[in-house]
Amino acid sequence: MFCNQCEQTAGGTACVNQVGVCGKNEDIQSLQEILLYGLKGLCAYKHHARRLGMVDPEVDAFVEEALFSTMTNVNFDLGETLELVLECGRKNLRVMQMLDEGHVKKFGQPSPTTVYEGTKAGPGILITGHDLLDLADLLEQTAGKGINVYTHGEMLPAHMYPELRKHSHLAGHYGGAWQKQKVEFEKFSGPILATTNCVLIPKDSYKDRLFTTRVTAVPGSKCIKNNDFSEVIAKALECAPLPEHKVKESTIGFHHSVITSLADKVVDAVKAGKISRFFVVGGCDGAEPGRNYFSEYAANTPKDSLVLTVGCGKFRIRDNDFGTIELPGVGPVPRLLDMGQCNDSYGAIQVAAALAGAFNCSVNDLPLTIVLSWFEQKAVAVLLSLLALGVKGIRIGPAAPAFVSPNVMAVLRDKFDLQLVGDQPLVDLKVAIAGRN
Repeated sequence: MFCNQCEQTAGGTACVNQVGVCGKNEDIQSLQEILLYGLKGLCAYKHHARRLGMVDPEVDAFVEEALFSTMTNVNFDLGETLELVLECGRKNLRVMQMLDEGHVKKFGQPSPTTVYEGTKAGPGILITGHDLLDLADLLEQTAGKGINVYTHGEMLPAHMYPELRKHSHLAGHYGGAWQKQKVEFEKFSGPILATTNCVLIPKDSYKDRLFTTRVTAVPGSKCIKNNDFSEVIAKALECAPLPEHKVKESTIGFHHSVITSLADKVVDAVKAGKISRFFVVGGCDGAEPGRNYFSEYAANTPKDSLVLTVGCGKFRIRDNDFGTIELPGVGPVPRLLDMGQCNDSYGAIQVAAALAGAFNCSVNDLPLTIVLSWFEQKAVAVLLSLLALGVKGIRIGPAAPAFVSPNVMAVLRDKFDLQLVGDQPLVDLKVAIAGRN
């Protein structure tokens, strides 16, 4: 890489620029990195939507334009680059909408359901990642073969779709968040099918049982390009059968259509003083100890509040007993409402918009607090969608992204009141309860 100003290696000792990126200052570089990470997340969702037949030429054109803007000697303007970053958020919102519509069209209208967690006696296949079409194909190909199929990680929300759960051999869910897979996959005696990102390089103990799809690949495992899962099925029949081991049952499937259908009842509950506040606590999980912040934060939310969760960040909080809350005319509903995968953040936005409409106010005037754990590129895309909609007061953590410069962080803080989580979750929670996000 060369600096356009002095034609020397960017950031090298002879470079007059000393910022390491082709004549651009630190803040332009920061915004371009945010844009690139956002585009990666957008394209991950776009890939899933395209496989379901959902495309938008305007999104395609924007991806080209945004990538072009990061080329050498194209854009050195902070304001223009920030607008591209926000437009990435708007286009990602459209992509999440397409993916949501594609899922519903293909797999049916979601509804709450009870999921068995653990394993059942007999051969089994574990499927992880995000691609529900891969799961559908696997279920079709394993039908009648005496093999149970279990979801893992971000596949948990698959159970809310009737066209997937109609398969009796979709036996349940196994394990937790992606970062625990080396322990969990080693204990699972059958083959594992990894459909998207968030797969780790496997241990030798199970790499011969790990299969991947398309661009997902790891050393020592078989990558399946054509969705013919016959090798996975054969491996399942070779491997030792799984034992009967029930861990618990859980209720998932609070798709935005389910919650918005109850918007009038929720409004009545707020007006009657039965719901004091809404919390969105989710995002991407990770292994850092600081992520316990989200567990403690959610566990201490008021008993008269609702907690919505999306993404694998749910695994930080879903083991708590949140109890129920009474909705007038409906009865008790779970306080913790699992809305789905990270792409179902679109649903959380829809719920917020519906509530704002019902209360005749803006989203920023709702008794709503958004606390997101931060890890990878799709989290960047989702955050940009929220900012593009003008949502203010979001807290992210556990630490500031390394690619956001201090000046850019200051702009985001001033423009959107974007804040980092503190090191004392109960203090932050107290501020939120007081209505100051």
